[in-house]
Amino acid sequence: KKKKIRGIDNGWFTETATMWPGQKFSLALKDFSNDSILFHEQSEYQDILVFQSSQYGKVFAIDGVLQLTERDAFTYHEMMAHLPLFSHWNPERVLIVGGGDGMLLQEVCRHKEVRHITLVEIDPMVIY
Repeated sequence: KKKKIRGIDNGWFTETATMWPGQKFSLALKDFSNDSILFHEQSEYQDILVFQSSQYGKVFAIDGVLQLTERDAFTYHEMMAHLPLFSHWNPERVLIVGGGDGMLLQEVCRHKEVRHITLVEIDPMVIY
């Protein structure tokens, strides 16, 4: 018997966060199938889940909380990278804390003036 995955039930992922009482967010797995689960492991720090959704591409969740989707991750990461880098007169060195998914790193790399990037991630299992 397969181990039950937090947030997955009957072909749907439902966010299990208690941070927002009265709110529930769900995404359908591709073909409503558990075969769409690409990765699921419990690391030393957190439960990590990656699955293929029917509408949002690959989805990344930690401890049952959505972190990003392939379809819309750029909106958040572009703002986190480009606003500060365009505001700085010479951003040669950049520190990214907790950016293991690599999306912010990808956006920072678009800036030719950046010479050195340090990425710090507590959980090596999250590194994309």
